[in-house]
Amino acid sequence: MRYNIPMNPRILLAILFIPILAACVAPTGEHTPTANPTADRQPPTADAPTPIPPIPISPVPSSPTPLPPDPLPTPTPSVIHDTLYTLDVTLDYNAHTLAVSEAISYTNATTHTLDTLLLVVEANLWPNCFTLAALNADGIPITNYTLAGQRLEFALPAQLAPSAVTTLTMQYSLALPFAAQSDPDMERPRIFGYTDRQVNLTNWYPFVAPYLPGQGWVLHDPWYYGEHLVYEAADYTVYLKTINPAQGLVVASSGWAEPDGERTRYTLTAGRAFVFSVSPEFEVASIQAGDVIIYSYFFPTFDAYKKGGQDVLMTSAQSIELFTQRYGPYPHRTLSAVMGDFNDGMEYSAFYFMPRDFYNSSQDSPKNYLTFVASHETAHQWWFETVANDQAMEPWLDEALCTYSERLYYEAYYPDLLAWWWPYRMYYYNPQAKMDIPIYEGGGFQPYTNAVYFRGAYFIEALRARLGDAAFFAFLQDYAETYAGRQVTAADFFAILKEHSSADISDLLVEYFLP
Repeated sequence: MRYNIPMNPRILLAILFIPILAACVAPTGEHTPTANPTADRQPPTADAPTPIPPIPISPVPSSPTPLPPDPLPTPTPSVIHDTLYTLDVTLDYNAHTLAVSEAISYTNATTHTLDTLLLVVEANLWPNCFTLAALNADGIPITNYTLAGQRLEFALPAQLAPSAVTTLTMQYSLALPFAAQSDPDMERPRIFGYTDRQVNLTNWYPFVAPYLPGQGWVLHDPWYYGEHLVYEAADYTVYLKTINPAQGLVVASSGWAEPDGERTRYTLTAGRAFVFSVSPEFEVASIQAGDVIIYSYFFPTFDAYKKGGQDVLMTSAQSIELFTQRYGPYPHRTLSAVMGDFNDGMEYSAFYFMPRDFYNSSQDSPKNYLTFVASHETAHQWWFETVANDQAMEPWLDEALCTYSERLYYEAYYPDLLAWWWPYRMYYYNPQAKMDIPIYEGGGFQPYTNAVYFRGAYFIEALRARLGDAAFFAFLQDYAETYAGRQVTAADFFAILKEHSSADISDLLVEYFLP
């Protein structure tokens, strides 16, 4: 999910009171949500389970490169991952450049013999950013390739049979774009690149596109809102060396960090997208919830930022505890919540960005966007990370569940605020559209988010009321366990649902879904 606060001075001054959408990007309107005057706009409400008591949270030492105080067990993946990425990276922070050597071990997990491969190279969408120096497949140089936009295609030296493995190696460099401006023609802040006080590496390395029988390689075009990429689960080992300055940089990452000479080695199992954010100005706070260490990275410019950084930390820890009970185990050993030097936010593997100005909304009460957005983004570690979907064609599969996860958060920790959350979050926009639309058919940002996020949350609430809590949460846990490490479709969602309830939901399908 992306969040984007329009740089309107009235919005920046009134940040505590204006409903900034916790969706892809924020609305352009400047309205204060009011209570719903029409009762039938409230979806059927299930009986709330007993609120979960506050969890014990332990502070842990923080360091520029996050290192845990004690070794923790590595989670056992539920599937064998068919792709392994190994990257050796040198970041020249002051020059905003990277030199990268990358190796990809790719197993053909399909039932088809493959003649070609498609790599996704998002960095090539920016002029003069990505320069490929060498590409090899099983030691054979590949010189006859096509690199156009985000697509790097080439024929394999030999056919790749089902279950066979090929190893790709490549060397390339990145000249990062300045990110404190909107993408051309996209009307939203850019995350990838650098600002005056931060380098952000998102979708920065080439990765193999998913391959679906009957569909082929899955790579959608970027759009004005929403996410277009589809990721397979993979294992990562990333070595990072920083120069200029070599010292004094604070690194936030998706991976488990361990020193390795003058480099740091980061490992991530069953990840969708490996991300770095680097700054000499980060302040770091950390706590431990169960076996998971949560880090909050923020700029200590204002007291509000510092308080917001602590609030993000606690909300993420509480959410991990809650969603572990409701959905299943948290998939990684760490979670990094990073304040972006921009007003946009996004989820990645064991990592999410928070919009800068949301930190200004942190108050003595959890009635603010920082709180429910932090919970929403943490929920993406289940719905996006553990269970993935085609974000371009069926975005409701992760966004509806994550929006509804905000409701579960308040229900568990602040049940007296549920009466506030529904009208503040939902009612002003009065969402009416069908929810199962691709990003390309949203009809504009506001109609799209109304449909996918808000109507989606209405549907999940109505579904819960129809099934009852026991069947509803058993369904979600089974759904998360069955499809961990995999891609799902709406058909998969409803197939698992049928195993847990025989309730007639035909009226809900008519109300919320396209014919």
